[in-house]
This record gives sequence, structure tokens and C-alpha cells, in this order.
Amino acid sequence: MKNSGTLTLIPTPLSEGGELEPVAARLLTSAALEDSLNSIFVIEDLKPGRRRWLQFKLPRETVDHFVLYNEHTAGTVARELLSSLQSGKNVFLMSDGGLPAFYDPGVELVKMCHQNHIKVTSTPFCNSVVLALALSGFSHKKFWFEGFLPLEATERNIVLKKMLVQKHTSILMDTPYRMKRVLEELVECWSSNTTSKKIFVAMDLNSETEELCLGSPRELLSAITDFKREFVLVISE
Repeated sequence: MKNSGTLTLIPTPLSEGGELEPVAARLLTSAALEDSLNSIFVIEDLKPGRRRWLQFKLPRETVDHFVLYNEHTAGTVARELLSSLQSGKNVFLMSDGGLPAFYDPGVELVKMCHQNHIKVTSTPFCNSVVLALALSGFSHKKFWFEGFLPLEATERNIVLKKMLVQKHTSILMDTPYRMKRVLEELVECWSSNTTSKKIFVAMDLNSETEELCLGSPRELLSAITDFKREFVLVISE
């Protein structure tokens, strides 16, 4: 049985004259020239997408094969892209500018990938919190950034319980050596009124050891083998 492909988010400059990040440029060039039959390039809008692709000096012949993915096409195209990913093709998702899947229709495709155990990643992006949100597949039309948890156990417990009852998506961070402690504390705070929530942990983002895990606190404690890592934790329905 063929392995699934990978969905890769490709952040692009906000300005028309900006340069594409070098890792993204090399990845797209290689996929277009060396693995074109196994690669699908997805853009938000045809004319701006083609113009920016050529501006980035990416292979010209690829512009005739773009897939259009936006609020008008997402309902149908997301299912088609999921099928392609399941068959082993790699999908590269770009927006007209900025980070795809952050407050745009790409979030639904990311969510579908997680539900179907398909790898999601991104080329380098400078903000770990925003990147974690985009990679989570969680709805984030409204979200709360808690930042780092307090050091004192009672205060941490209060903050975590508050985050678990909030309706909107919540994000927290802590030092690498406290990731296991945070998950253990979440197990203690977990109750029947939070069973619909999920925890997403983005570890070592944009590095060779990057790992994304989604589940309940107990499931994550079982799935993660190395806890001393940089991480962003997202809680949502």
C-alpha cells in the first residue's frame, strides 16, 4: 500500500516585491523540476499566484497546472486534495501573501489531514505561535494567547482550568523541560466537560526533529517519547 503524501504550507511575502524564503524556493523548485508528477501546487487566486510564482523565479511550466483553493472552491477541492494526498502525492499550499491555513480556508484542509493521519508541515516561518495555529487545523477565528504558565502549582492549575472551559482556541508555552509536567497537569484538570476538546502540541517547529501531535493529554503522554523540546500547545474543540 502506497504511503500518504505530505501537505506543506508555504508562507510567502506580504509585499509583491518580497523574496520567497530560500528553503521554500529550493523545495518548490525541486518538486516542480524533479518530482512534478507527484507534486500538486495549490494557490489562492490565479493571476496573483502566477505572477508571484514567476517573480520568485520558480519553474515557468508549472503555472499551467496550479490548483485553485479559496473560499469559493474549498468545499470540493479539499476532498480532491485529500484523495491525492492519500494516494501518495505531495501538496504545496500557498496563499496570496502570508501564512496559508492561518485564518483562511486552508485550515479545513489541515484539519482533514490530521483526521486522516496525513503529515502536515511548513517551510520556515518566523512566528511559532501563529505557525502552530496554522498547523493545528483548529478553528482560530478567535483565540487567546496565555503565554508562559505561572511557576507556582496552584496558579498553574487555575490557569489551565480556565483555558479548558473557554469556548475559543487557547495557546500556551512553557520551557522545554516542563512539557511533560504541563500534560500531566492537564490530565489532572481534565473532566467530563472537556472531553470534546483536543490538545495539539507543535514541537521543534521548522527543524529536522519537528513533530506534531494531536489528542487528549493522556494520548499525548503515551505518544511523545522525547519531552525536552521547544513546544507550543494549543487547546480547542
